[in-house]
Amino acid sequence: MPAPVNTFKAALKEGRQTIGCWLTQGTAVAAEIAATCDYDWLLIDGEHSPNDIPSMLAQLQALAGYEAPALIRPPIGETRIIKQVLDIGCQTLIVPMVESGDQAEMLVQAMRYPPLGVRGVGATGARASRFSGIVDYAKTANDQMCLVAQVESRAGLKALDEILAVDGVDAVFIGPADLSADMGHIGNPSAPEVVAAIDDALTRIEASGKASGIMALDPVAVRSYLARGVTFVAAAIDSVTLARGLRANAVACREG
Repeated sequence: MPAPVNTFKAALKEGRQTIGCWLTQGTAVAAEIAATCDYDWLLIDGEHSPNDIPSMLAQLQALAGYEAPALIRPPIGETRIIKQVLDIGCQTLIVPMVESGDQAEMLVQAMRYPPLGVRGVGATGARASRFSGIVDYAKTANDQMCLVAQVESRAGLKALDEILAVDGVDAVFIGPADLSADMGHIGNPSAPEVVAAIDDALTRIEASGKASGIMALDPVAVRSYLARGVTFVAAAIDSVTLARGLRANAVACREG
C-alpha cells in the first residue's frame, strides 16, 4: 500500500483554484468546526498560534474524517521540526520566511527520505504510516510531499527567482503582512509600493509555471486574486472570523 494521495498537491498540479482557512485557535474542536464549512483546505498555524506537536496532532486527527486536506505551517523551517510534523501525518507544509534558493533546497531535502533528502526514516511507529499499516510508506512518501515557500520580505522577493528554480518547491505563498512591515508600511499592505511588489511577485511566480498563493481576508480581494489567476487563497482566519462575528452580534443586540 502506497502513501495517501496528497489532494492539495494534486489540485496545484491540475491548476485548480482553491480557498482555505487558517486555523489559529489551537484546538481540535475549532478545527473541526472549520471542517464543516465549505473550504477547500485548512491550515494549522504553528508560527503565530498556541500550537505545539501534540495540539497539531489532535487537529489532524479531528480533520481526518472530513474532505478538506490539512496543511501545517511550522513555526520555523528547521529539519527537526519538519521531521516531527511529517511524522504526525501532514503532507503539505507552508514554511514561513523563505529568503534564498539555498534555504528552499534545504527545506526540500528535509521533506524527503534518502537518497533524495535527509528526512529521518522513523515513520514505522508514527501516524504518517498509520503505525506501519501503510507497508510501502517510506518508498512512496516522497512523491506526496508538498512544499509551499512563504515569501514575505524584501530578501525573499530579491531571491524569488532562485526559490522558484528549486525542484521540489511546489508553490510560493506571498505574505502581505510581514512584507508590508519589512517595506516600511507595517499594518498597511494596501500601500502602493507593497501592492506593486506583490503584483510583480505574482507575475514572476505565474511565469515560472508554479502555483501561487496569498492571504486576503476580504471576499472582494479574494475574488480579485482568483480572477487574476492566483492558485490558492487563504480567505479566512478562524479567530478573526470569530471575533468579528461576536463583536457584530454584541453591537446588533444593543442597537435600537
